[in-house]
Amino acid sequence: MSTVNKPMNEWRAVPWRKLERKVFKLQKRIYRAAQRGDKRTVRKLQRLLSKSWSAKCLAVRRVTQDNQGKNTAGVDGVKTLTPEQRLELVRELKVGNKAKPARRVWIPKPGKTEKRPLGIPVMYDRALQGLVKSALEPEWEAYFEANSYGFRPGRGCHDAIGAIFSSINQKAKWVLDADIAKCFDRIDHKALLEKLNTLPIIRRQIRAWLKAGVIDGKEMFETTEGTPQGGVISPLLANVALHGLEEKVKSLAGNNVVKRQNLTVVRYADDFVVMHKDKEMVEMAQKVIADWLRGIGLELKHEKTQITHTLKGENPGFNFLGFNVRQYEIGKYYTGKNRHGKPLGFKTLIKPSKESIGRHKERLSSVVKEHRNAPLAALISKLNPIIRGWSNYFRTVVSKETYSDMDSYLWETLWNWAKRRHPNKSKHWIAKKYWSIGQDRQWRFWCKTKEGEMVLLRHSNVEIVRHTKVKGEASAYDGNLAYWSTRLGKNPELNQRVAKLLKKQKGKCLECGLTFMNEDKWEVDHIKPLSLGGKDWWNKIQLLHKHCHDRKTARDGSCRIHDKDGLIEEPDEVKVSCPVLKTSRRGDSQA
Repeated sequence: MSTVNKPMNEWRAVPWRKLERKVFKLQKRIYRAAQRGDKRTVRKLQRLLSKSWSAKCLAVRRVTQDNQGKNTAGVDGVKTLTPEQRLELVRELKVGNKAKPARRVWIPKPGKTEKRPLGIPVMYDRALQGLVKSALEPEWEAYFEANSYGFRPGRGCHDAIGAIFSSINQKAKWVLDADIAKCFDRIDHKALLEKLNTLPIIRRQIRAWLKAGVIDGKEMFETTEGTPQGGVISPLLANVALHGLEEKVKSLAGNNVVKRQNLTVVRYADDFVVMHKDKEMVEMAQKVIADWLRGIGLELKHEKTQITHTLKGENPGFNFLGFNVRQYEIGKYYTGKNRHGKPLGFKTLIKPSKESIGRHKERLSSVVKEHRNAPLAALISKLNPIIRGWSNYFRTVVSKETYSDMDSYLWETLWNWAKRRHPNKSKHWIAKKYWSIGQDRQWRFWCKTKEGEMVLLRHSNVEIVRHTKVKGEASAYDGNLAYWSTRLGKNPELNQRVAKLLKKQKGKCLECGLTFMNEDKWEVDHIKPLSLGGKDWWNKIQLLHKHCHDRKTARDGSCRIHDKDGLIEEPDEVKVSCPVLKTSRRGDSQA
């Protein structure tokens, strides 16, 4: 039987490496044309990319294989496409002016009782949104302001915190700490489309998505404003709507270069701060921002908007993205020094906020309570990702004391858990059963499994590593792959195992040979599968793209399923029914 008649093999036969190179070259050309202000070339290349078979294939692969929401259905109930269905979807993708309504899903907000609405588009619209985003994002990456960090490739929370530290570490300042009320839900459609200023066909398609409405249960609701959270293109549209905020604030300083440099705006999505040494300037910035936001249908959230000082006052400092930013006078801490080595009289410290610490403690306690009667291995395997994720997020700031306190809290929680399990046993018996002393002379909460020892992670074992902020206006589409692959391996939230593999492989996937990009999904793969006698050793594992891992797993025979015609399905159709797949990927995926 020919390859064409075997749809399972036809999807695998797509030359993905050539497709990715071709699409990235087009995106790089769009970025550079936008940088030099060549609108005509930008539109020409965007039109070419939106019709490209290569870009369509990559968009379909991203939403049907790589994304976590690939098994989440829209209003049509379609999910988990087969390779044949993926190819059919590629052929059907076409930018036009139609869109189906999104399915409304409510998810809880962290640490709050209220819920956040998500709009889940159908699979076709998700792929089409990915295609349109791949054409629009390079252009807007050339326009976006330097201190905008949310929902942008290669930028994140730690870059925003680094920008704040750079602004205030030499001088105490007044700060406007603000939040935009229901930013995604209230953006004015007309103002957004005018600012987007794109090709007519893309404009009509985006307008169709904005006006498509949502279905909540059995009811249909019109969408007259806002961009539905949950859509592939929604974060980009929100950034487009808020573009210009920094320049509007800096216009208060006029053409004075020094004043413009002293007036700093740092924005992460709908959260932002404005910093300046004069309180009057910050108050003026608040009024200017409020007026500017009304032009796009938004307003400041008054209960979360405040003006504070980084050093003085009853409650100095502020919280941003889970961090507490504050300056301390000489006393508890040594003084900081300026660029010439002279004492400043204060020290700038960034720590985990009290709210973040409280939420983390509540989550640890709830997991321990939920596993009151569960096996010890189940409890440790549930706690370890939570501890690792939280500790990695705060490892770039002053967290050593916080980590130590968190370990003490966790030890006490686990001790109470163990005493409830064995009320008639002595303290010595309980301690000997669940704890031991490690080589570092610290306590270990552990158990034995078939694979060996399973040890609970400790917050204080995570090394504190300072994060280097991204270069001012650098973009993932500028073609400097060496810079971005190096930064990728130094991401503070990256699993240590993955970081070492990235360095070992020089930032490249060993299956396809391409450099890992910021939005890629990857997984740790056992070169020889565990089911076939492979070992979980450093020289026996490698880091692959998620889709490359799927292809390699199907090829090496570790997880194959044959259908009635003798065709082999890809592992992502096996879902979680394959124990080998679950074991080989546990705790190592990027997500």
